[in-house]
Amino acid sequence: MFKLGVLVILTCCGLGAEVRTLTMRQAIELALKQNPELTLARLEEKKAEQDVRLARDAFVPKVVAGSGLAYSSGFPMSIEGATPSVIQARAIADVFNRPQSYRVAAAKEHRRGAAIDTAAKQQEIAWRTAELYLDAEKAARMAEIASRQVEALDQIAATVQARVAEGRELPIEARRAALNVARARHRLQVLESDCAYAEGSLAEVLGLDPADRVRAAPEDRTPPPVPASPEEAVQTALSTSKEIRSLESKLLAKGFDIRAERAARLPRFDLVAQYALLGRFNNYEDFFRKFQRHNGQLGVSIQIPVFTGPGVAAATAQAEAEAARLRLEVQSARRRISTETVRRFEELRQAESALQLARMELDVAREQVSILLAQMQEGRVGLRQIEEARSAETDKWMLFFEANATLEKARLCLLKQTGTLLAAMQ
Repeated sequence: MFKLGVLVILTCCGLGAEVRTLTMRQAIELALKQNPELTLARLEEKKAEQDVRLARDAFVPKVVAGSGLAYSSGFPMSIEGATPSVIQARAIADVFNRPQSYRVAAAKEHRRGAAIDTAAKQQEIAWRTAELYLDAEKAARMAEIASRQVEALDQIAATVQARVAEGRELPIEARRAALNVARARHRLQVLESDCAYAEGSLAEVLGLDPADRVRAAPEDRTPPPVPASPEEAVQTALSTSKEIRSLESKLLAKGFDIRAERAARLPRFDLVAQYALLGRFNNYEDFFRKFQRHNGQLGVSIQIPVFTGPGVAAATAQAEAEAARLRLEVQSARRRISTETVRRFEELRQAESALQLARMELDVAREQVSILLAQMQEGRVGLRQIEEARSAETDKWMLFFEANATLEKARLCLLKQTGTLLAAMQ
């Protein structure tokens, strides 16, 4: 009963799953639209935009209206620091507040840095999508080749079994053929499992349902252009690096923080406006020479720091230490990016050489199968040699697919390193 329930659940999940066939460009476009990590990066960018509005808020006049309504017995005293009144209104805004002005500038720089981080996340998601797409495509091709090998070995095993029944082969040959079929089926099972995992991982990056799968569509992709030399690649990588630009943006923002802390010793000017509607029942006419119901004042509140304490110096020192750390990180990032870019360029050249070698080995294996097939028709070779040659050809096909995927990954990885991956894919 339990097994039946599990089977029903798995069947329902399978019916709800969807298999999408996409090209690499379509997969990248879909990932850039709905990848969860990229969505979070965009939310952080929106949050940084709101931080700018919050920092500017101090310079926007605020008006508060209310009432200090109360009955006075004797001299009219204050209520929460204000004269008793029927209606009260108060407006205040910063006119000159240098620390807050620097904080606004820092918030704007953080907003720019958030936009840079979002662009960097786009490059990362595009690269991860392309990498998983190539893994899924390679696994599907290798599974297809393995499936053909199983079919061919099944036919050979049937032929060997017939020859054994006729007494033209030893019984061990039939067992050897069955072993080869079992080995090929096991390889096919492993490759199909790898293919399913790769397609599921690709669907996850695209923001699809966990049960969905994305299958690579057959296509002839034109290799995107790459830098012609390591020097050109390094120059492009340094000039377009989102990591360096993000660190430089943080360094600029930290500079504004330092200036804001230092500006805490400067005077501050606030615009102040007040209005009050007074009532006669508060006995103002009994204690003041003249009574006026409508009262207002407009002026500037001036605050001059006389003694700021050690906190300002400590906060400034902390900000300066953070800025020094960011400068070191910028220098370290430039050195690391230069080294990694040269390494990625060399890996591309090695992958090109490996693909050429794999293609030559595949051509030799295919030609060897053709020769043996011709010799078998003349009765000069047996089925075992044909079987071994086809098995070797299958291995060379898989090595070729592996080398081809490695070359495409190396090319895209270099483009990601130079910050031109999205432009090349478009």
